[in-house]
This record gives sequence, C-alpha cells and structure tokens, in this order.
Amino acid sequence: MLTRKLFGCASFAAMLLAGAVQAQTALPMLHTEGTRWLAADGAQPALRGVNLGNYLIQEFWMMGQGSAGIDDQCKLEAVLDKRFGYAERERLYALYRDNWIKPRDWDMLPKLNLNLVRLPFIYSVVEDEKNPRHLRADAWKYLDNAIDEAEKRGIYVILDLHGAVGSQGWEHHSGCAGKNKYWDTPEYQQRTIWLWRQIAARYKDRGAVAGYSILNEPWGTTPENLAVVMGTLYQEIRAVDQNHVIILPGHSKGIDAYGKPSEHGMKNVAFEMHPYPGHFGWGKPGVDVHRDWLTCSASGAGSGDNVCKWKTKLDGLDTAFFVGEFQPWAFLGPELGGQVTRVTYDTYVANGWATTAWAYKLVSNQGGQGTGTWGLVTNAPGATIPKLDFNKASLADIEKLFRLFGSVPYQPQQTAIKWMNAPVPPTPFAK
Repeated sequence: MLTRKLFGCASFAAMLLAGAVQAQTALPMLHTEGTRWLAADGAQPALRGVNLGNYLIQEFWMMGQGSAGIDDQCKLEAVLDKRFGYAERERLYALYRDNWIKPRDWDMLPKLNLNLVRLPFIYSVVEDEKNPRHLRADAWKYLDNAIDEAEKRGIYVILDLHGAVGSQGWEHHSGCAGKNKYWDTPEYQQRTIWLWRQIAARYKDRGAVAGYSILNEPWGTTPENLAVVMGTLYQEIRAVDQNHVIILPGHSKGIDAYGKPSEHGMKNVAFEMHPYPGHFGWGKPGVDVHRDWLTCSASGAGSGDNVCKWKTKLDGLDTAFFVGEFQPWAFLGPELGGQVTRVTYDTYVANGWATTAWAYKLVSNQGGQGTGTWGLVTNAPGATIPKLDFNKASLADIEKLFRLFGSVPYQPQQTAIKWMNAPVPPTPFAK
C-alpha cells in the first residue's frame, strides 16, 4: 500500500484548514515541479476538492430535469430563444446561475474540509456567442465571483473549459450532445485559443487560480490528435501566462500519446484523468471496487487499473497529476460512503495528487440522500423539485424553478462531513 504522510509546512496547512476564518491575504501561487504541486515557498499542499457541476454548464440529471427531450444546455437555450427571445433567455440563465451557487454553498465547502474547487464552464460564459472573439458584457462576472468567494475561504479554483465551442465530444456534458464539431472545425479551435488567451491575460497574476484545465473529456478525437491540438493550446496560453499550471486532459484511452511533457518543452503542467471505480462499466458501487483501486489489490472486482500503476506511470513521466473527477460515496450507504470518501482523498493526497470529486451539489425531484446521491449536498427529503417540460412551462414556472435552486432546504452528506474532519481516518477495507 502507498505510504501516507503529511505534506506542507504548518503555516500553509493552517491557512487552508477547514472552517478557518476568511483568508486575510491572497493565496500563494501554485506551480508544479516534476510530480509535485508546490506553493512558492516549496510547501506541498494537500489539495482536496470538488466540482461545482451544473453551475456554469448544465447537466440536467443533476437538477431533476430532462423531460420532453430537453436534456442538454443547447436544447434548452434553443427552446427559450424560440419561446421568449434571446434577451429573455439571457435573463433566465442569469437567474439560474445566481441561484445554483450562493454564499451558503461557499460556506459549506470548508465544513467538508475542502480547499479546492474545479469550476466547469461553457465557452459562452465568457465569449459572446453572437459576436465571436468578443467578450460578453458580463464576461467575468461568474469566474471573478467564484474566485473571490473561494479565496475568502482559503480555497483554490481550477478553471475548467467543460464545453468548448462546437463541442469536443458527443456527450451531453459538453453542452451540446451529438455535436463533436470542435476537432474538424479550425475556426472553433482558433476561438478556443482566443478564449484561453483572454482568460490567461485576466488571471495570470491571480494566486487563487490553481490552474487551467484546458478541455474536459476531449474524447471526440484520437489520443494522438488530442496531444497535438493540446500542445498548440499550451503554447498559446504560455505566450500570455507563464505562471499557472496548465492541465493537459487525458483521453479515455489514457495519456500515453503525450509522451514526457518536459521533452516537448512543457513545464509547470499536470495530467488530468477521471477514474470512476464502481461506475461507467468499472465494476459496481461497493467496497471491493474501491479497495482494489486504492490498495492495488487484485481480487478482480475492478478494472485491473489502480493508483499504484498510475503512480508508477507518472513517476516515469516526471509529471504532476490532477484527479479532475471521481465519485467515492454514491450508493454505498451513509456510513461506508463517508469512510470511502475520506480514504480516497487521503490516498490521492499521499501521492501528491490534486483532486476534485464529482460533484458538490445534486438535487432530485423527491429529495434526500438515500444510499448516497452524486452530490455532497442535495435537497432535503420532501423538499421537492418539480420536473418541467420547458416546451410548455410558463415563464413564471421556469423562474420559480430557477429561484428554488437557491432556496431549497439542503441535506448534506453528514457522514462525509464527519469523516473528512475526523482526526483519525477510518478503515473501511479492514477484514
């Protein structure tokens, strides 16, 4: 099993301690050297985090919607445009975003002993979709606010382009299901370069930004082409920003096509992958699949992949790692889910990896955590979320739903809170 040890100096750890008072000074800039994430003073922080999914790019399963075929952001935008006009659609989206994440959510993160968030966003949060290569009038409203709110609480932010113009895959979580036009449309790739150069110019000196996750799950092309296109994007960002970690996205087939980044002139980088033991064909939710992944056993419950193999691979590449998505608690039951969550974070931290679970918040039509939803918080039992047919729902009902996301009573994963703050970690894999 991997050796566990504490990272970082006492002063750095104290600044990031969960439940601490608001940070009084700006967070120090992070960078990578070889396999390590480091602060400017050489301290190695324990970066434990979560994704703010469904906030700046929608995933309808996370909010109890998706009926009548309206199951991704592009479809909803088109329906709202047709029914109410573009200006009204924009107003509704602002209402939605202003309510999905509120101060109560930022206050919850330190209670979970988390000090990092990955912020998924669709390109049109920043770029004016009606006027390409121009900023929206409110281009920085949500990114600025997220970074500010996080930094007040000693939390870093990784900016994640989750939905590129044209979409980088076939999946709904790119914003537009079934599209995948990014790879064969040079204009879309150039607009993405433009977008990241704007972001890099704005945040190049902002320490609270831990890094740039430059493209989420870019599986609509080959690993080899992915490496070439991301290499170009890396160079374009570096022309503007020499400071921040650039996070190179892995393919569903892995990271081998990149080779060793330092041999291609890349520095201050990390690789990103999304291991999901128990989900998406990787076994079933349960203690066995997580034990095999985390302790590198070979009982056959998992995929044969494990953290030890990834540690060896990354050591050979001399490159840091970002576990951008993972899910350690869903459907395991409250107590076991909380224990596996803590042990998963501990194992990743022991390897020096930055980590953000999927996801912070999910709401359902009936509410309640049950055996563990995919959200660290959800709506309380009986605090129902109506399912709307956006083709027919009145403007008033849509507004009511979007406001409800910001006021519905919550039920957090209490055992996750307990175990993430426990002085002695649990032993869920003990025989």
